[in-house]
Amino acid sequence: MSRLAALPLALALTVAVGRADNWPAWRGPTGQGHSAEKNLPVTWSGTENVKWKVPLENQGNSTPAVWGGKVFLTQANKGGTVRSLICLDRTDGKQLWKRDVAYDAKEKNWDPSWYCNASPATDGERVVACFGSAGLYRFAPDGKELWKRTDLGAWEHAFGNSASPVLHGDHVIQWCGPNEGKGENYLLAVNKTTGATVWKHDESFGSWATPVVAQVNGRDQIVLGQSRDVKGQPEAKTGHLRGFDPATGKELWACQGLNSYVYASALVGNGVAVGMSGYGGSALAVKLGGTGDVTKDRLWLHPKPASQRVGTGVIVGEHVYMVDENGLAHCYDLATGKDSWEGERLKGLTWGSLVHADGRLYLLMRNGDTHVLAAKPKFELLATNSLGAGEQSNASVAVSDGELFLRTFRHLYCIAAKK
Repeated sequence: MSRLAALPLALALTVAVGRADNWPAWRGPTGQGHSAEKNLPVTWSGTENVKWKVPLENQGNSTPAVWGGKVFLTQANKGGTVRSLICLDRTDGKQLWKRDVAYDAKEKNWDPSWYCNASPATDGERVVACFGSAGLYRFAPDGKELWKRTDLGAWEHAFGNSASPVLHGDHVIQWCGPNEGKGENYLLAVNKTTGATVWKHDESFGSWATPVVAQVNGRDQIVLGQSRDVKGQPEAKTGHLRGFDPATGKELWACQGLNSYVYASALVGNGVAVGMSGYGGSALAVKLGGTGDVTKDRLWLHPKPASQRVGTGVIVGEHVYMVDENGLAHCYDLATGKDSWEGERLKGLTWGSLVHADGRLYLLMRNGDTHVLAAKPKFELLATNSLGAGEQSNASVAVSDGELFLRTFRHLYCIAAKK
């Protein structure tokens, strides 16, 4: 069952969606950070409104996926020699099963504990996990391994990799990279039943972003931001926001303007696509519907932000909401790029991505706090919820069936309002 019509997007976003109370993949059922649920918790602490809290064996930056009675989460040991998919019972957080993948080769990374940044994806019949250089795996809901692709090459970058798999139709779509050495950067589709390659689109551009599948004029498209930073040249001006045919991998359009590392996933709404660079880079919005070079259809371009961007924003109605790494909050007009929140700042640093539900924005900070904001042009901080001293997080909030799932370096929390 789909409740996409309830989302404040003029375009229908097409992804594998089961029930609306599932959070099946990175950024939820639409891949855009939206939940159609109402009456979610607004306030909590390390003890208040905590349904359960379970310790995690290893650190990790990935966000949980939730389907029915199960929560799926990836993690890696220090050094990344063992990378794991964990399945927990959503009722009490008890571990149901854990599948480990060994990887003995040395691999560059920003932190020796951050080798599983990608979130798993599930449709209730399969769970797909990307372990970076260790490969792409499909498991059954009971943990049985169904296929694996360990022939995708090493993805070598000093900042690691983070793109999550996307289930779309009969395919699993995966951005493979970035690589700053001799390795490849490419967009890949494999058959979700067999794991066989359907198509591969080679690129010379790097990205940490997860591809987004959206419907434009009745036609499905993959939207992905890429920047030519694979050689460590963030000043290069050859980055693009691009659209691809999910059936063939053929490039449909490209808009120039991204000029630095692309960590944030693309946003699509109201016939517009938004792409954002990080590390002092640019942001742009472009009208959709064209083919080839659509740079002329760009609605606005912000050459440089005030700071780094890591997490992804969200489109709600006619506005784009975004929070930079240093807590600087933005509310951009989708058509003009004007920022009505200019100068507003949240306490703390964040690598988290915004989640929208019921007119509220949820953002998990690096110290484990979660800010709750009103999704409107006038800035309003509704709550700041702390899990207590000692917690750290680079993940984002997951929403399912009235509950919030928060992943920190030490614990996984299930937050639920008392009934």
